[in-house]
Amino acid sequence: MLFDGECGFCDAWVRWLVARDRRGRYRFGALQGESAAAVRARHQDLPPADETMVLVENPETPSERVRTRSDGALAILAGLGGPWRLAKLAWAVPRPLRDTAYRFVARRRMRWFGRLESCRVPTAAERGRFLDGGG
Repeated sequence: MLFDGECGFCDAWVRWLVARDRRGRYRFGALQGESAAAVRARHQDLPPADETMVLVENPETPSERVRTRSDGALAILAGLGGPWRLAKLAWAVPRPLRDTAYRFVARRRMRWFGRLESCRVPTAAERGRFLDGGG
């Protein structure tokens, strides 16, 4: 999962995910990092980095797929398992409506949650789950 490493909301979202992803399914990288640049090189139609988080499924394989905005967020929640699988129900809501809500929050996230002075530095226990040596 690629996220805005300078966004307070995004940082909180990643901390929340790390705490709940007990299977260690997800790895995290800042949209400002080298891994994100490599994904952008492979998927040049991705929205600008300040608009969305990016879920990369099956990275660097022929079946690589990227999900953005509400599709990415819902896939991440559903992938956590347990009660979070219920997030799949939200796919019944048409994508334009879901993405409108996503964009509403995305445009205001810096104002509401602030900007971090630097990207997140993972703890020693988390380091293996972060790309490019940090968040």
